[in-house]
Amino acid sequence: MATSTVENYLKAILLRSGENSGIVPTGILAEALGVTPGTTTTMVKAMAAQGLLEHLPREGVQLTETGRDVALGVLRKHRLVETFLVRVLKMDWAAVHEEAEALEHAISDGVLERIDALLGHPSSDPHGDPIPGATAELFPARGSTTLATCPSDKSLRVTRIADQTPAFLEFVQQSGLKPGARVRVSRRDRASGVVYCDLSRGHAATLGLPEAAKIEVGEPSKSAF
Repeated sequence: MATSTVENYLKAILLRSGENSGIVPTGILAEALGVTPGTTTTMVKAMAAQGLLEHLPREGVQLTETGRDVALGVLRKHRLVETFLVRVLKMDWAAVHEEAEALEHAISDGVLERIDALLGHPSSDPHGDPIPGATAELFPARGSTTLATCPSDKSLRVTRIADQTPAFLEFVQQSGLKPGARVRVSRRDRASGVVYCDLSRGHAATLGLPEAAKIEVGEPSKSAF
């Protein structure tokens, strides 16, 4: 079985490799994990010897099929645990990431499948990220529509929050723009960099263009306005 450190490396590589499982520079990997480049190099060489990844000197690392399978399993655990903590234990969605980081290494596959069934086999986590093993694509489509780029005066649904730092998640929660919320951009002022949004039930939200670019939207199942 992979150690928690190995699992963290594999998950970090997966999340930064893109839909085509591309090469991830070791410098980017080291920064993501908060370790030195030397530590990363030593670790990836050991993982390459285990057949979990390919280490390409002066280029980076690339997951093998075995490594990708392990990484997908860890990511599935993380996102299902986050969903369980929010839906069942009613924890703050801005605080569940750290808890899931710990539990993803300890929970058994049997317990995980019970959690999945209890939750009704969700396709995405509370932040809108797809859960591996469900029908959704693992990586968002390139050029995803956001509140910064979507058409004005069109009823849409928030699908994913790209920035999942606690501070931004708290802002999203206070603004009423969590995944699933119905929203319509009423006006976009490029000069001041402000986006004005109408929500359901007469609510409204105002945010800057940089923040709007981190909130992805898609077609709603039915109009909310």
